[in-house]
Amino acid sequence: MLLTYGGFLVLTYWWRIVPLPLLVALGAYLVCLHGHMAHELLHGHPTRKRWLNDALAMVPLSLWLPYPIYRDSHLAHHGITHLTSPIEDPESFYLTPKRWSRKPVALRALLYWNQSFLGRMAVGPLLMVGRFLAGEIRRFGRGEWAYAGAWAVHLMLAALVVFWVVAICGMPFWLYLVGIVYPGLSLGLMRSYVEHRPGPDQDSRCAIVEGGPLTRLLFLNNNFHLVHHVRPGLPWYRIPAVYRADKAGWLARNGGYRYRGYWDVIGRHLLWAKDSPLHPTIR
Repeated sequence: MLLTYGGFLVLTYWWRIVPLPLLVALGAYLVCLHGHMAHELLHGHPTRKRWLNDALAMVPLSLWLPYPIYRDSHLAHHGITHLTSPIEDPESFYLTPKRWSRKPVALRALLYWNQSFLGRMAVGPLLMVGRFLAGEIRRFGRGEWAYAGAWAVHLMLAALVVFWVVAICGMPFWLYLVGIVYPGLSLGLMRSYVEHRPGPDQDSRCAIVEGGPLTRLLFLNNNFHLVHHVRPGLPWYRIPAVYRADKAGWLARNGGYRYRGYWDVIGRHLLWAKDSPLHPTIR
C-alpha cells in the first residue's frame, strides 16, 4: 500500500522531470497495482476489518469504478456455479447467442478483435468501462438505488484525485487519462485475458500463468488464478509456495491450462482470437 499510494504521489508530483515513456510505464504499473491491491483488500487482507479494508481501497486512482460495486460484484463472481457464464458471471467476457444477435456488425468485429491479446490491450478498457457504465445507467433507470451512496462517495474521491493530479501537480487531465489510467487498465486486462475459459467444471475454467517477478508483484500473484479461486482467503504472498508444493496436482485439476508467463500468452494470442466471444454452451 505504501508503494502504491506513495509511488503515485511522488510520480504525479514530479511528473515533469520524468521522461514520458517512463512516466507512462510507472504510472500504468501503479494504477494496475492499485487495482490488485483493492482485490486483495476485498478478500480480507491485510486486515479482517472490512471497514478498514474498504477505506484503504476506496481512493479510485483509475477514476471509473466505485469500490463497493467492484467488491460486491467480485465476491459474486467467486460464489457462482458456472464461471464464464454470460448469465451468471458478472466478470464474463462472453455473450449468449441472443445478445450477440442484437449487436451491430461493426461491434461484433470489435468484440472478436477483443479476444486477441492486441485487441484486449487496445480496446479492452473502452469496452469494459463502456459496458459497466451502460449497466449502471440501466440500473438507475430501473429505479435501483442501492449503490447511489457508493457513487456519491466515489465521485467525490475521484474529484479529489483529479484535483491532486491537475490542480496541485499541473498534469494535463488528458495525459493522466491517456498516459496513465488507460494503459493501467490495459495491464489489468493482460492478467484477466486468459484467466478464465469455458470448460466442463470450475477448475478447468481457471488458468495458471506462472509469470515472472514483475508480473507476480504487479498482479499480487493473482496470475496463479486457479489457486486463488480454490483458496480465495489465501494471502497473495503465500500463493506461489502453495502452487509449487503441488504443481502437478494443480495442473491436473485444471486440465493443464497453463502458460509459462505473459510472453507465452503474447506468443500464442497476439493477433489471433483465443476463442469466440460467443459462449460455447450457454444459450
